[in-house]
Amino acid sequence: MSGIKIFKYSILMSIGLMTLFSTQLISSEKFKPISFTRDSLENGLVVIYHIDKSAPVVSTIMHYKVGSKDENPSLTGFAHFFEHLMFEATDKIPRSELDEMIQSAGGRFNAHTAFDETVYYIDVPSNQLPLALWIESQRIRKLKVDEIGVETQRGVIQEERKQRTENQPYGMAFDKIMANLFPSGSYSWTPIGSKEHIANATLEQFKKFYDNFYQPNNATLVISGDFDIATARKYVDSYFAKIPGSPMPKREKFVDADLKQEVRDVIKDKLAQLPAVFVGYKGPSMLDSMYYATQVLNAVLSSGESSRLYKKLIDETQEAVSASIEMVPMEKSGMFLFVGISGPGKSIGNVESLFYKEIENLIKNGITDEELTKAKNIFEAEFVESKKSASSKARTLASYQSYYGQPDLINSELDKYLTVSKLDVVNAAKRFLDTKNKLVLVFEPALSN
Repeated sequence: MSGIKIFKYSILMSIGLMTLFSTQLISSEKFKPISFTRDSLENGLVVIYHIDKSAPVVSTIMHYKVGSKDENPSLTGFAHFFEHLMFEATDKIPRSELDEMIQSAGGRFNAHTAFDETVYYIDVPSNQLPLALWIESQRIRKLKVDEIGVETQRGVIQEERKQRTENQPYGMAFDKIMANLFPSGSYSWTPIGSKEHIANATLEQFKKFYDNFYQPNNATLVISGDFDIATARKYVDSYFAKIPGSPMPKREKFVDADLKQEVRDVIKDKLAQLPAVFVGYKGPSMLDSMYYATQVLNAVLSSGESSRLYKKLIDETQEAVSASIEMVPMEKSGMFLFVGISGPGKSIGNVESLFYKEIENLIKNGITDEELTKAKNIFEAEFVESKKSASSKARTLASYQSYYGQPDLINSELDKYLTVSKLDVVNAAKRFLDTKNKLVLVFEPALSN
């Protein structure tokens, strides 16, 4: 399992190389549209079928609209816990045999948990589609939420937390960022949740969470690849249509809060070799009208060696060995996070100051035509890449259905990037970055005793 999907790119990686594409922009109208068929079962399950005959494989995506924001603040980590537990056992799948079933069929599977979703992937040869669908039909309502599985996964998750946070340089950054940038809000904890909450949760509390959220009316199933729709529909009807309907999941009241001032903290980190600074701002939600402008803004500032942050902080001044911006869009809010790691012997304060200067410069002087074109070409390349495999198309269709109710955005979303203007980018910077209400975390290396 992939564990928690935290950032699109690792916060510990330096800025990757980004190819400068040609200056010619291509709208999504010039791409062959992705065709699909969407059904809805009586129990509320949305099913999307997409045919791709490029390879004799098929991908299934089961997208549940449940993430960490849907958890009770005193019972966090449950969505991520079920990401793990779903690979244990069901009424008809003995414990530890799911892996063997998929691998024996020549397939592979994975999953991830985020703030707003838990998503399961299965890729199999085309003739094994019935197996993939049967497995998902088993997991949606027949999962064994029992003492053996729960206790096994408690230990697994505690070890994962140690490896991902406690034993990594800057490993506690993400927890601290969310807790401070979204104080007492629904996004104030990370998907892995509280160690104490998982350790102390009862079997009945886990069962209640499963019965509330793992229901057909809270899921989207996408089938993408080399298959026949009429045949696939028969399997869907056989495996899923008989699952009883249920009331819509009961969700915790969403709570959001804005910072009223700058919050600053310095953390001594025994595992860090170099100082690092994390500067966090509230960003747009996935549904915000300025979402696409902020994505272009991010590309101008931090995508590739020609970006402003790379040129100023790494190439020209050599103050940093890494300088990037991570956009974390969520369903109801978002985060705009600058991550800088200073060079040996350099000042982390200079890294932070140079970041602010680049923001001020962009707001005052705007961006160039070349920068705007480059940024748009980056999204054009990503648009093309997302259409290359059955699996990537399935994930995209599931996401657009779950968040927007519009899977056809797979064909038209690029136009939303291409219509962003230079003024839109400046306005996005003013709205989200031109403020003193931000979070600043500085990590300093600390010698072990």
